[in-house]
Amino acid sequence: MGSYAEAYSADRSLKGKLRRRLMRLINTRPLATAPAKPMVSFTFDDAPLTSAVAGAALLETRGLAGTYYVSAGLAGTQAPMGECADPVDYQRLARAGHEIACHTYSHLDCGKASGTAALADVARNAEAVASWNVSEMVSFAYPYGDVAGGAKGALAKRFSTLRALHHGLVEKGTDLNQLPAVGIEGPGGETVARKWLAQAKARTAWLILYTHDVRPDPSPWGCTPEVLARLLDQAVADGFDVVTVREGARRLGI
Repeated sequence: MGSYAEAYSADRSLKGKLRRRLMRLINTRPLATAPAKPMVSFTFDDAPLTSAVAGAALLETRGLAGTYYVSAGLAGTQAPMGECADPVDYQRLARAGHEIACHTYSHLDCGKASGTAALADVARNAEAVASWNVSEMVSFAYPYGDVAGGAKGALAKRFSTLRALHHGLVEKGTDLNQLPAVGIEGPGGETVARKWLAQAKARTAWLILYTHDVRPDPSPWGCTPEVLARLLDQAVADGFDVVTVREGARRLGI
C-alpha cells in the first residue's frame, strides 16, 4: 500500500492545489445569515471504528453529538487509519443522536470525478445507508477535501452543506458548497484547533473540526482520546453550542 501519505491524500501537484483554490471561486452558495452564537461541530471522516466507539463515548458522556461522514463501501474494511465501523455501529450512533452524513460510497475523489459520477456514487451511498435503517443524509464532505467544478455544481443540488478541508470559519458569506474545516490531527492538531476555537468565539462564528481515528496511537489523520476530550471541554467552557453539522445548518436557515 505504501506510506500513509501515498495511500490517503489529495492530488498534491501544483495543478491540484491551484484547482482547489479555483473551485472556491465558482459554483458558490454564500451563507445569508451570520450565527447568533458561537457554534462548533466535531466531525469524523470515514468513521473508523475507534471514532464510532471512543469518539462517540466522549461526546455522549457530555450530552453531545457529532457528525460522522460515512463511505458505506468502507464499512468493515481496513483503511489507512484502522478498521472502519460496521452498519451496526452506524445504527447505534444514529440512535444515540449522532448525525450520519455522506462521504460518497467509494471514498470517491471528487477532484477527478465528473458531476454524473459523483451523483451516482452518492446515490449508491444513500441506498446502502438507507438499508441500515439510518435516516436520510443531508450533509456532505468531499473525500480528501478535493473537488472539481462539475462535481461541486452537481452535489450542491443534493445536500444542504458540502464540507471541504481548507481552514476557516463559517460566517455570513461563507460558501455552503465548500465549507472550511480544521483538522484535529498530527502532533500540532490540538494547538491549531484551540487557535480556531478562540477565533470562532471572538467572531461569533461556526467552526467545524474534523478527525478520523480516535485512539492512543492515532494515525497521521487522527487524534488521541485525551486531545478530543480536552477540546470538547474547552468548547463547552467557552460557551460554544456544540452541534451536529445538520443542526448548525438548521439554525442558520439552510
